[in-house]
Amino acid sequence: MTGLGKAALALGAVGVGSWLLSRARRVPHFDFRDQVTLVTGGSRGLGLVLARQLTERGAKVAICARGEDDLARAVVDLTRHGRRPFAMPCDITDPRQARGLIAAIEAGLGPVDVLINNAGTIAVGPLESATRADYENAMATHFWGPYYLINAVLPAMRRRHRGRIVNVSSIGGKVAVPHLVPYCASKFALVGYSHGLRAELAKDGVVVTTICPGLMRTGSPPNALFKGKHRAEYAWFAISDSLPVVTISAENAAEQILSACRQGDAEAILGWPAQIACRLYNLSPELFVEINTLVNRLLPGPGGIGTEARLGKDSSSAVAPSVLTTLTDRAARRNNELAPGEA
Repeated sequence: MTGLGKAALALGAVGVGSWLLSRARRVPHFDFRDQVTLVTGGSRGLGLVLARQLTERGAKVAICARGEDDLARAVVDLTRHGRRPFAMPCDITDPRQARGLIAAIEAGLGPVDVLINNAGTIAVGPLESATRADYENAMATHFWGPYYLINAVLPAMRRRHRGRIVNVSSIGGKVAVPHLVPYCASKFALVGYSHGLRAELAKDGVVVTTICPGLMRTGSPPNALFKGKHRAEYAWFAISDSLPVVTISAENAAEQILSACRQGDAEAILGWPAQIACRLYNLSPELFVEINTLVNRLLPGPGGIGTEARLGKDSSSAVAPSVLTTLTDRAARRNNELAPGEA
């Protein structure tokens, strides 16, 4: 056999071995029952749906969020799903509050077995409307918040040589999206941090999973921030979140996230459009950027309220909310994105 043939055979053996190893690692071997599980941003949207499914699976669920009213409604919701959660107001961007949250959970429920970094923020608008504060806020929530919480749970996880950490990033953490530059920059940071953690914490028995969802019907647009021509920005964003076929429900996304955590997957990209986008970018970054350039030309230009920001619920127009945003509007009502009287 020639040297080239031996090399090809060796490469094939490595490929087969890697495939077998990946299949072996996908065998379910983790049960959420009675596991202390913290979901940040757990009072509404995807976080609340994750908390519901964890409660139904018998986990000891803890949730945190900034809004006390949102938390109170979430406690009632989750109690109906089987078990009253531990709920505590917390600004995860404050390291002292993050440490206090973990200490309180450990005192009330025990050491955290599963940490799901889900809390998020989003400001939508053209580059001209983005300020340094937008970047700082995105980084504080999507990078520094998970960093503080991970550092707080790691000592106990390392002592027990077990633990799960799930970092919910975004397709915007794999490929950049127009009018979401601060958001994408911070989600890219979380992806890199999460991948590095997985490699370094494996020796300690801690499994880290990175989640990159595409468009999801969580109901979040009413609480997102919109800049520039904020009504037009809200319209395209809310309609995109409502498209059938290309979006996935929050319930479907949560099931996939918990499955990836349970199986110990390194990464999960949710939704076929997100998977195609990643493959296209890896295959031809130039083509992907050209497509994004064309998309950007179709989006609202600068102007409007400029660098000021308005909530989606304060940015209504003839097309949002409307029949075009029906799926997102339903999700908003179902997932505590709207207070009573706002629905």
